Amino acid sequence: MDIDQEKEFNEENNQIIEEDINQIQNEVQDIQFQQVTDNQENNKKGEIRRVPVPPHRVTPLKNNWDKILTTIVENMKLQIRMNTKKKCVEIKTSQFTEDKTSLQRGVDFLKAFMMGFDIDDSVALLRLDDLYVESFEVKDVKTLHGDHLSRCIGRISGEKGKTKFAIENATRTRIVLADQRIHILGSYSNIKAARDAICALILGSPPGKVYSQLKSLCRKYVEKS
Repeated sequence: MDIDQEKEFNEENNQIIEEDINQIQNEVQDIQFQQVTDNQENNKKGEIRRVPVPPHRVTPLKNNWDKILTTIVENMKLQIRMNTKKKCVEIKTSQFTEDKTSLQRGVDFLKAFMMGFDIDDSVALLRLDDLYVESFEVKDVKTLHGDHLSRCIGRISGEKGKTKFAIENATRTRIVLADQRIHILGSYSNIKAARDAICALILGSPPGKVYSQLKSLCRKYVEKS
């Protein structure tokens, strides 16, 4: 094949390829794709999330299973089951799931319950958009060991839980003391107020001083309302 024939051959090939590309593009443009809804997308993915169940929350989980089932299935339109082998609760989207954020909100609800919050307080996470859960450890504020750590946790709780309840009522939050770990449920500003009070107790502030600060905080809330 001489140079002229090869050049002519290449031009013909390029023309054929270009015609094929144009034909494919025209066919693609003619195809009408149906819009995918949130339900179809969820069903296609079959999203599953797992929430581990701590040993000390197995009994509360059994006792409150009916309420959890109602919340997850009827309100959130999700599927739920207890995986006894993996010791976790599994939730999954279904064909009835309307909101694509339901799965993550369901996980947040279950995690709050597993942390130790009451079932009604955990449900509040689903009803109100401005509620969060913040967790920290005593050692994040001050390094304590042995009896010093035990006394510190006792100071946060108070006699029969009075100090903890006072902080909850003053800051409009819910607090869970899980050994060295502290969980706070509430709005951003309220969590900050509760955290400041707890940190003050950890650092050694007298409970009386913390109480007076909480009283002034209560007065501010009353004035705002």
